[in-house]
Amino acid sequence: MNTILYYFSGTGNSLAVARDLAAALGNTTLIAIPKALQEPGGVAASAVATADAVGIVFPVYAWGPPRIVTDFINSRKWHDIPYLFAVCTCGGFPGGTLTLVERALRARGGNLQAGFSIVMPGNYTALYGAIAEAKQQKLFTRARARIAEIAEWVKAHRNRPVEKSFFLVNWLTTGFLYKFGMPKFKTADVKFWVMDTCTHCGLCVKVCPRLNIDLKDGRPQWHGNCEQCMACLQWCPVEAIQFGKATQQRKRYHHPSVKAKDLFVK
Repeated sequence: MNTILYYFSGTGNSLAVARDLAAALGNTTLIAIPKALQEPGGVAASAVATADAVGIVFPVYAWGPPRIVTDFINSRKWHDIPYLFAVCTCGGFPGGTLTLVERALRARGGNLQAGFSIVMPGNYTALYGAIAEAKQQKLFTRARARIAEIAEWVKAHRNRPVEKSFFLVNWLTTGFLYKFGMPKFKTADVKFWVMDTCTHCGLCVKVCPRLNIDLKDGRPQWHGNCEQCMACLQWCPVEAIQFGKATQQRKRYHHPSVKAKDLFVK
């Protein structure tokens, strides 16, 4: 079976899941969504034509899909794919995330045959710090078992309803918080600021999936097209990038098996 896995990942969780799923499936090509968006008619688009299965792996943001994932889905047509599936990673529960993805794909001619969720360590440092490493390892162990289950579903091309939370929870989170919160993410980068400990290394520029950061006089500047993935903050080697007033005291997080260079867009 020939499988294409598109993925978006800011701090490595979804990339780690995509890698493990690719290993379990075999004969799988991994394609980063930020790169695919830059090359709408490139290899990423043509590869789908010969694929037996196509999957999209991404994190849950505010109980919905990241803006970059929705933009990617809307950038192309998804019909005539033998088996189309999605896997979302989340710090707690998915809400109605996969339902929104299913609708977006349907609007572009796709039929989502299955949608799965996997709990991974949360990484939104604007609200909380990283959980203890022992707890992280427990989640990684459970995730690997879950990935093995998902791989069997995909190999068999089995259909199943997308996973979602209780409908009242979905209404409050995805239906309200996501609907009204996500549009504000784009310009939320006004809350980023840089400490004097910045070494001007430029790593934040390279890991930004939106190419939304550049250096001015050696210091990062944001330009109002933010994904709120926290990649710039989480990967800063000296923790010089802050968001708002509370992140200085919060522990950073990125998946231990992923390196910053794995997420470079260019």
